[in-house]
Amino acid sequence: MIGAWLRLRAMRWFLRALFGLPRALKRQLAGRPIERDGQVLDLDLQLLGRLAAAMPSPGGGAGGPDADDMRLAALAEQRRQADTAAEVTAEPGLADVETRDLELPGAAGPVPARLYVPPSAPERSALLVFFHGGGFVLGSLTSSDPLCRLIAAQSGVRVLSVDYRLAPEHPYPAGLDDSIAAYRAAAARAAEFGADPGLVAVGGDSAGANLALVVAHQAAELGDPVPAFVLALYPVTDVERVGGSRELFATGFGLTAADLAELERFYLPDGVPVDDVRGAILRAADLSAMPPVYLATAGFDPLRDEGEELAARLRAEGVPVVARRFNGLVHGYASFTAVSAKARDATLDAASALRAGLALVESSRRVRS
Repeated sequence: MIGAWLRLRAMRWFLRALFGLPRALKRQLAGRPIERDGQVLDLDLQLLGRLAAAMPSPGGGAGGPDADDMRLAALAEQRRQADTAAEVTAEPGLADVETRDLELPGAAGPVPARLYVPPSAPERSALLVFFHGGGFVLGSLTSSDPLCRLIAAQSGVRVLSVDYRLAPEHPYPAGLDDSIAAYRAAAARAAEFGADPGLVAVGGDSAGANLALVVAHQAAELGDPVPAFVLALYPVTDVERVGGSRELFATGFGLTAADLAELERFYLPDGVPVDDVRGAILRAADLSAMPPVYLATAGFDPLRDEGEELAARLRAEGVPVVARRFNGLVHGYASFTAVSAKARDATLDAASALRAGLALVESSRRVRS
């Protein structure tokens, strides 16, 4: 235990020292600027990518009678590494955000959850039900802890992080069904969490942003209480697609096109069902009943185009949308706020938009009443 703690401290010190170097020295370590599609990759993220490329990653193994066991073992290691990476790169100064672990009803039994209460939160505030990223395969309460703390601290909003079931052990629609059930329970129990039942939002990053969008859409479709707001950071919206940003940024920027294809096969092993397009929110027939949405994309992200297409569709169907593209950033930038000032600014923009969007909802409600 002590050895692991010391290693974690040493890794944190190394990263802070490395990314605290003068810009000219970081440029020498990172290499020549990378330009693509009229933008330049953020220097700190380029350096982080070079560091990550030099580190070993767990192999998956293929073929043979033990292939499934090897694949699951590799996934377990990737999940462990994701949790460790989150602890290593967590921002300092957020320990005053109070947390409480609890359970919410999922579709097939209880799912773990964690409530974050910022010191600035009034006795009765808004609540963000948050779904972590990880391609529907990776991610946990631990890996999303730094981001949830930062969003709570910056927005002044309570955050309730949901640990839905993951593929491939639990393929589609298990994770989505858990997310819908957890949101319903959170909305019904909002007062118990110190929140205003009329100010319950949903949000997430990457796969979690997909889940948040679909949860909001399904609430409108099924007659459930519709979330007051949706916070979607670099969402996946149309699985199995090719070309465009998925081709332009297929390799070299963290998440690769090959990674996407594998994660989508784990989540949707038989593809998007013809009679159930909830796995690809961009294919929904009608999006007009969606609540206001903040949707952010990253300039060097394979998922960029489909996120921006969804924002355009929402706007065309009369949904209030704030769509932001952050040039120079990569997929998952909200996990890199401790090493990249640009990534931190983009993440704080989302938290500020959440605060402002919910304030507008509350103001409109008061005017109507």
